Amino acid sequence: MKTKKIALIGLLLAIIAVLSAIEHILLPPLPFLPPNMKLGLSNIIVMYCVFFIGSAQAVTLNIAKSAFVLLMRGPIAATLSFCGGILSVCIIILLIKIFKERVSYISVSVAGAIAHNTGQFAAVSVIINSPYIIYYLPALLISGVILGTVTGLLLRIIMPAFNHILK
Repeated sequence: MKTKKIALIGLLLAIIAVLSAIEHILLPPLPFLPPNMKLGLSNIIVMYCVFFIGSAQAVTLNIAKSAFVLLMRGPIAATLSFCGGILSVCIIILLIKIFKERVSYISVSVAGAIAHNTGQFAAVSVIINSPYIIYYLPALLISGVILGTVTGLLLRIIMPAFNHILK
């Protein structure tokens, strides 16, 4: 059973790496999004992991994703990935533990997206050290609600496929 779980985490990490690369390389920025904002497709895998595999594995996937980002895009991108990802997964885990079955994929996804943007905002605030960065926060929060809704819907749509493939 342990070997199967390790293989599953490896498979999920590979999916995260592919989704992250596709999102960074192929997907053009959407006109209604703030600059450098991404859909967060790889967060679908992390949410799936929290819901159905385990919290520790989801944290591990987030850390491994940040390592992948470090190799592909450099230390600043990795720092932003790590800060946003860890805060996001912690909020998702907390919501699921508190509300259990009463929480929806969409609400968890929105909270995770807002937390992700907030974690990245905090990291950028330290890196840039400018008072003007605060003006970017409302755009990040609004886009977190919009994109969190999209990724939550996508998780709900692809859940049957995940359950079938990963059994």
